[in-house]
Amino acid sequence: MTNIDFKKGNGLVPAIIQDNNTLQVLMAGYMNEEAYNKTVSEGRVTFYSRSKKRLWTKGETSGNYLIVNSITTDCDNDALLIKVSPAGPVCHTGSKSCFGPELSKGFIYQLENIISRRIDDNAEASYTNQLYRKGINKVAQKVGEEAIELVIEAKDDNTELFKNEAADLLYHFLILLKTRNVAFEDIEEVLRERHAARG
Repeated sequence: MTNIDFKKGNGLVPAIIQDNNTLQVLMAGYMNEEAYNKTVSEGRVTFYSRSKKRLWTKGETSGNYLIVNSITTDCDNDALLIKVSPAGPVCHTGSKSCFGPELSKGFIYQLENIISRRIDDNAEASYTNQLYRKGINKVAQKVGEEAIELVIEAKDDNTELFKNEAADLLYHFLILLKTRNVAFEDIEEVLRERHAARG
């Protein structure tokens, strides 16, 4: 167990639950040491319910478990950030998040996972998989075509068409990254390093 300070909060620490792909905050709860150990051992988030005075595994009645990807503590070791893959809606209202509707920001990582699954599962009816199976030359050609179409729309005044062409380019770019076994996060890291180097 990491050095979590359960004493500061009378045996409880707040646990922030975040979507591992989109990074959207999904919910917050509390854990005591027993709930934390159960979460670690089972790989599914378990809280301590202050109202029920017992351990409560999220999804124990609905089946919408929170599958743990990583757990980190804050700088004072008295709060947890848990990144998860949710098995369904998180909020009791049926929403993805207890903090509001699903956000578009961060969806690119969910899309990247969808693309990977369709290719890895060799989904025969999937356009994504069909294009991937044609090889890197065909994928790269398609990215080039989409880039040209985006440039053409950029010179016109139709914002909706421009946004759709930009989405097409980004979608096919993600397929190209998959063919090269490179993650979108790897590209972000290059950009982050460039920014850091320039101060």
